[in-house]
Amino acid sequence: MVHQYKSFRKFGTQTKIMSKIGIKKSYTLGDGRTIELETGKLAKQANGSVVLTMGKTMILATVVSDKDAGEDMDFLPLTVNYKEKFAAAGKIPGGFLKREARPNDNEILVCRLIDRALRPLFPDDYHANTLVELQLISHDPEVKADALACFAASAAIAVSDIPFNGPTSEVRVAQIDGNWIMNPSPEQMEQSDIDLIVAATAENIMMVEGEMNEISEAVMLEGIKVAHTEIKKQCQLQLDLAAEVATAQTKRTYDHERSNETLMTNIKAACFDKCRAIAAESIADKVLRGQKFGAVKNDFVATLSEEDQADTFLIGQYFKSVQKEAVRDVILNDRLRLDGRKLDEIRPIWSEVDYLPSAHGSCVFTRGETQSLTTVTLGNDRDAKMVDEVTAEGNEKFMLHYNFPSFSTGEARPSRGTSRREVGHGNLALRGIKPMLPTGEDNPYTIRVVSEILESNGSSSMATVCAGSLALMDAGIKLQKPVSGIAMGLITEGGAGKFAVLSDILGDEDHLGDMDFKVTGTVDGITACQMDIKVDGLPYEVLEQALTQALAGRLHILGEMGKTLSAPNAELKAHTPRIVQITIPKEMIGAIIGPGGKIIQEMQASTGATITVEEEDGVGKVSIMTNDGEASDAALAKIKAITAIPEVGEVYNGKVKSITNFGAFVEIIPGKDGLLHISEIKHERVEKVEDVLKEGEMIDVKLIAVDPKTGKLKLSRKVLLEKPAKQEV
Repeated sequence: MVHQYKSFRKFGTQTKIMSKIGIKKSYTLGDGRTIELETGKLAKQANGSVVLTMGKTMILATVVSDKDAGEDMDFLPLTVNYKEKFAAAGKIPGGFLKREARPNDNEILVCRLIDRALRPLFPDDYHANTLVELQLISHDPEVKADALACFAASAAIAVSDIPFNGPTSEVRVAQIDGNWIMNPSPEQMEQSDIDLIVAATAENIMMVEGEMNEISEAVMLEGIKVAHTEIKKQCQLQLDLAAEVATAQTKRTYDHERSNETLMTNIKAACFDKCRAIAAESIADKVLRGQKFGAVKNDFVATLSEEDQADTFLIGQYFKSVQKEAVRDVILNDRLRLDGRKLDEIRPIWSEVDYLPSAHGSCVFTRGETQSLTTVTLGNDRDAKMVDEVTAEGNEKFMLHYNFPSFSTGEARPSRGTSRREVGHGNLALRGIKPMLPTGEDNPYTIRVVSEILESNGSSSMATVCAGSLALMDAGIKLQKPVSGIAMGLITEGGAGKFAVLSDILGDEDHLGDMDFKVTGTVDGITACQMDIKVDGLPYEVLEQALTQALAGRLHILGEMGKTLSAPNAELKAHTPRIVQITIPKEMIGAIIGPGGKIIQEMQASTGATITVEEEDGVGKVSIMTNDGEASDAALAKIKAITAIPEVGEVYNGKVKSITNFGAFVEIIPGKDGLLHISEIKHERVEKVEDVLKEGEMIDVKLIAVDPKTGKLKLSRKVLLEKPAKQEV
């Protein structure tokens, strides 16, 4: 079918359309900051390009889409790339190559935020290869670019001739002292108990993702509504910009799908009732269920002529459509799910901790046909992830990695490295657990959690949250509260107002449903969420019911987890390294490290402990990690000796470090030498120091003075010796 896509939204009363160079539109946020869109100046050979500016942050967004689609393509091959240029922050990349390389995790997460908002808005029958590329070309430390990137991407599509049911945009909302803030600064984010990014069109919410500090469902819903109000203004700004761009007025003609109405009618007539009957059988085993659906398809194909059988593509497409319609009909009208559960029923759960004897913490968590084997490894500050990116620097001491091997779904698919999906799912689980981690002295460790998905049939990321929480408690990490996660689904019937909210969705329910809403939290509130909506016009009432139902499911799962382990283990595992931490004056850091690291290396070699020193909040923080208590005590004693302040009148057992013609230098504590003058060695006159002392010899000396200007130490040995008796003449 040929489509003449004439407009991507109504442009009001605008009648004069003309091409311009450097068209600009801007609007002002409530706090006085301005966001500007400009097109027609950069990257003009792309189908659409826009530069978004807020403060000193500038994002260049471009979109290019092929004119034709591949033969029998049944999906939109959309690629979204986001790249932060080091020059944007006045930096030169690290490493040997000194240039931007593969996307880091942060860039991948931004790509996903954009992709999830844009993808549902392209026409269902548009299948041309489409590339959306964004570059952070100027960075303002006070303006976070991740929540602006989708705004820029949508604007680039808006000014192009590419068909699109937008515009859309994203905003970040934070709450400080009950007040909502749009696109907050990093400093404001430090004070907020919610970090929520919302994507929407002017009419509908499309995507939500965020991290919270145990907030209520009502507060989260309020945040979504506040964000949507701001997004409507950003969508209008894109419409105003597109209204002045000629290419935006004539959307391209395309014909990416072929059809066979007779075949479609025959498949529905022959297969709908059979598929509906299978959906109503309540088959929990997804493999068996898939085989039964496959048999219906094969039986129908057997009735076709050889010529019609050859069109495997359309047969497959039409059968999937009929199967989807049949399953949705059972859920909506019979209130029965594929595996026989009630709409709000959670699949059977079992879990086990301390499964792996060598891990510092471990858990097997199984819910239905989804299973995670999760491990916890504890390390010291040296094990922290070093972050050296355009917009961030520092160390991350909590890592959560999610792996999704193909065997978890019964497939033989080779691994091509960590996928964007694995990065995204791992980040969601990390954000869910992170607010409950202990801080400061209660958690001296660098923590790495790894979730290996061994089976998958619905929300393995939420299984990772549950398994990760249990594994951390098994490791002895004092989580403030256990965290669980649940994935919610939705089936709607357009126009009739009929809907079904599904708790703990299956993989099939995710694919055929209208919403995937993941929520993590404790008994007291939400810690993270991720929502993707696939239909227009989702009322807030439905969203509110989904949140309420998710709370009940989350609490049920926490109850099941509590049967395995209800609180963190009181002690670490015997083979877990222990960390002792002390603080020292900042000026003492150099004394512990020594020239070229000599002193700290000697301490590590002699005690067997791993010692790290860093400056934090104006003081030095020393961490000693070892499995041996005696080694820890020995290292701690050496550090205390180094950081001790020499006191006049104290006696020290020191080492003779060097001998001169006027005395000897004696190290009374590591890194601190004092002068033992030749006159202070003995009561008797000493002609040569070498006659009394040797280098390396240990002797007792007394600190008799400290020079107030230089801090030099004056020692005496003779005051500790008994005076010789006077000889009679």
